[in-house]
Amino acid sequence: MRTDTRARRTTRWVTEHALPMTYLRVAALGGDLQAQVVTASAAGDHERLEALLARARDHGALVPGRFAALATRHASVKEILTSPDVRVGFPGPDGGTAERVARWSGAAHLHPLKPPSLLAVEPPDHTRYRKLLTRVFTVRAVEALRPRVEGIAAGLLDELEARAAADPDVVVDLVEDYCARLPVIVIAGILGVPPEQHAKVLRMGSAAAPSLDLGLPWREFAEVEDSLAEFDEWIEGHLAHLRAHPDDTLMSRLLRASDEEGILDHTELKGTAGLVLAAGFETTVNLLGNSIALLHDHPQQQAALDADPTLWPNAVEEVLRLDPPVYLTGRTSTKDTTIAGVPIAERTMLTAMIGAANLDPDVFDDPERFDVARPNAREHLAFSAGRHHCLGAALARLEGEVGLRAIHERFPRLALLPGRVRRTTRVLRGHERLPARLGSPAR
Repeated sequence: MRTDTRARRTTRWVTEHALPMTYLRVAALGGDLQAQVVTASAAGDHERLEALLARARDHGALVPGRFAALATRHASVKEILTSPDVRVGFPGPDGGTAERVARWSGAAHLHPLKPPSLLAVEPPDHTRYRKLLTRVFTVRAVEALRPRVEGIAAGLLDELEARAAADPDVVVDLVEDYCARLPVIVIAGILGVPPEQHAKVLRMGSAAAPSLDLGLPWREFAEVEDSLAEFDEWIEGHLAHLRAHPDDTLMSRLLRASDEEGILDHTELKGTAGLVLAAGFETTVNLLGNSIALLHDHPQQQAALDADPTLWPNAVEEVLRLDPPVYLTGRTSTKDTTIAGVPIAERTMLTAMIGAANLDPDVFDDPERFDVARPNAREHLAFSAGRHHCLGAALARLEGEVGLRAIHERFPRLALLPGRVRRTTRVLRGHERLPARLGSPAR
């Protein structure tokens, strides 16, 4: 790596991760609740994190802090997500030396939290990007994909069944062999990615997942940046291939809109396509893995689904509520305003704890209980809300319902084994490994 390139990377790490985390650790020692939540999450101390979030929820709708205001209740999180007085992301440098340093050190590759990513822009750009994609991900358009998703799930389960037939005691990793492959194949088909590149796309996306987290250590930060740069290069090549060999996939349609109508410039096209591809499988991998784990740990709920298969869609909503694939998100106030009745100054950082809001007892009775028949499970905020409501929510729901029902109907004696591993990412919540023995398939 060239000296100036390494210097820029080092500056990004210091300003975006090392310094903020140092400040937060100091504030946490001083009793700042927001800082304690972040540091507990960064340390992987889930027990302490849950206790802190419960304390924050008891404290009030919005807990002011030294660096940010923390929202853990359903109403306050939803207000942050839908308020016209906030924007996505956290406050950046506001003029002076800090802004010049940020401009000099800025990454030359795609990043999910930096423009032109849909996660980092507001109207009118956000409206322009999203308008191109919305019609592809309508509920009706997604429902038309059901036979394809069912066929993909069946094919993957055929492979697993063949392995179990050859060795009844075989141990499979359900994340690697099923939960990851199903959504990758689905979104890759929508975006025109050939089968021989599926594994590469999955590897790059998984390696870049920590890019959403704050406080990365140097080595992990460098690995994430390398993965993002590789993904950027791959997207460039994929777009060039589709320009030479156009088809009717979403990616080709985006290309035509960019080249013929000028709706997106090249960087915007890459950012939009890259985010749709990565987000199209990363969160659904988590949804499927979290669902399998919860059902395994609550056999009475699995029995309820066996007795009444019409509950499968609601079971997906309940998993999204109790163990959401995206645990938190950040916003910044754009002017002096109020959130949940609390005065908020312009450029205040707002941390919306989606996972905590989904456990609000004011909305969900006995919120810690896993109940696939919960009547208001769909009131969760796992897909965000407002103008940044997840574009792929309908697709994720479909893949969750089809994928879960298919594996449990094919392998009713499926049993998870010791050795499950949670992902270390903090914004994205899921499983790294789910070792399992399939048992005899249903006939």
